[in-house]
Amino acid sequence: MIGNQTMLEKIANQSRRNIIKMIYKAQSGHPGGSLSCIDLLTYLYQKEVKLTKENVHSNDRNKLILSKGHGAPALYASLQQLGLLSEEDLWTFRQIDSALQGHPNMNDVSGVDMSTGSLGQGISVAVGIALANKIQNKAYKTYVICGDGEFEEGQVYEALMAAGYYQLKDLIVLIDHNGLQIDGKLEDVMDPSPWIEKLQAFRFNTLEIDGHDFSEIEAAIEKAKESDRPTAIVAHTIKGKGVSFMENQAGWHGKAPNEQQLKQALLELGEI
Repeated sequence: MIGNQTMLEKIANQSRRNIIKMIYKAQSGHPGGSLSCIDLLTYLYQKEVKLTKENVHSNDRNKLILSKGHGAPALYASLQQLGLLSEEDLWTFRQIDSALQGHPNMNDVSGVDMSTGSLGQGISVAVGIALANKIQNKAYKTYVICGDGEFEEGQVYEALMAAGYYQLKDLIVLIDHNGLQIDGKLEDVMDPSPWIEKLQAFRFNTLEIDGHDFSEIEAAIEKAKESDRPTAIVAHTIKGKGVSFMENQAGWHGKAPNEQQLKQALLELGEI
């Protein structure tokens, strides 16, 4: 994994730079949560989903749904790394008439497996896809990345209940657990914990990892593939990961950097 980890770290770091530049150019967007989930997206797209221009519209492949749709900059940066978007496309983010909206639209962007943005709905769609695959005897995996604040939505628990009941072993839920949301700490807004006990009550196989460690991400995904139950991976992450003044700051949930902050962020991420 060492060689692969170095490659994945380079891809994720370039994506972080693109996330910052996209949001700066738009002067709008969500940097904190995009930076916290980019390592998860990078691993899944590079190692598990393996989207290409040839299979992008096929149902015969693994699927990935970003339920926390406001993390769209991370999704677009990941698709650019796969060659499904150009750098020029990225710089149109949130511009009028651009396909790259503030929340991903599957009808406009090839590679987006589901339009998301209304929190709680993405995981429900993922359960539907996994159930359809089971009925059709297809062994494709359905990955879904949820925000931890998203677990304040009741719809999430209905989806978990259905997934456990139908034993959707090919469903893998990754929770981007950075501990912050737009109004501050989760524990001060509507604390969804305890995580593991709740997920196990819904008949999920459960794992906890460092969501920025590619070796841990890989090990968890491999364990999830072997499970006879749906799997939930609580990935502990840092909001704003990689940019010192954004890290662990709820204020960077949905705010664009100014020019000076852009330069500092890119310098810290290795771009001069």
